This record gives sequence, structure tokens and C-alpha cells, in this order.
Amino acid sequence: MRNVKAIFIFLTVSMISGCGAYNFTGGNVGTAETFRVDYFQNYATQSPGSIFEPGMDRDFTQALQTRIQDQSSLTLVASGGDLVYEGEIVEYRISPMSATAQQTAAQNRLSIAVKVRFYNNTKEDADFDQRFSFFYDYPAAAQLSSVKDEAHEVIFERITQDIFNASLADW
Repeated sequence: MRNVKAIFIFLTVSMISGCGAYNFTGGNVGTAETFRVDYFQNYATQSPGSIFEPGMDRDFTQALQTRIQDQSSLTLVASGGDLVYEGEIVEYRISPMSATAQQTAAQNRLSIAVKVRFYNNTKEDADFDQRFSFFYDYPAAAQLSSVKDEAHEVIFERITQDIFNASLADW
């Protein structure tokens, strides 16, 4: 019985250590131990048709920090960092998506896009400069203010997961 326990422990440790620096979400942090997310400024109004949403820059920055903390073993730092995320919000747009027989909008779409520059100071060939976007459709009869919290949550969840996958998911 004692040998069975020893073999089980040995196999368990071997399997875990053989997986390298992966965690259960699929993130490969390599030799990185820390990350930094710089404040994502809201430059959406510089894009034609975009509008300004106060506080969204803070909310998005925090959502990205939380995503990386929740899905990796990395430690958030205020300066330096093995992995660095920086960028800006470049689009915040509401567009009509479908029309009724009376030629009015039946549904609106909120679209948000961010431009991200990622630097991996432990592995240079992993750096990227990429745009990420997603949307949320809602009834045209609803005001954006009544669906904004849910819309931002859905959009931020998708965009931050896409950023995480692009930077750390080594599929």
C-alpha cells in the first residue's frame, strides 16, 4: 500500500511539473512573473462616428487587470513588469442594426474597439500591436443608459479574453 501511495505521488508531481508554466485556463506565462497594465486612455472621439463614455477607460483597464490576475499566476505591478499591456480605446459607437417595416431601427449595436500593444520582456518575438473589438446588440426602444452596464460587461469580457488569448494562450 505504501508503494502505491509513493507511485501516485510521484506520478502526480511528474504530471504537474511536466506541464511547465501553464495553468488550468491555458495561459502560458513562460518565465514571466509580473505584468503591468498601463491606463487605457479613451480616444474614441477621434474616430468618426464615435462618442465619449466617461469612466470607461478606468473600467476597461481594471477589467483587463482582473482578467490576467484571475487566469494566470502573474503578479500585477505598478512599474516595470515582465509583461506590459498598453493601448487606448479607439472606438465607442452606436449603430442601427435592423429596420422595421416603418424604416426605423429595431435594434442598435454598441461597438467598442481597443488598440493594444503587448510587450513580453522575457520573450521578444511574442510582442504584438493589435486591435480588438466586440459588440452588444440591444432593442432600439431601450436607452443605452439602461443597458450600458450589461453591455460593457459583455464586451469587456470578450475583448479582455481575446487579449489574454493573444498574449498568453499558447495553443
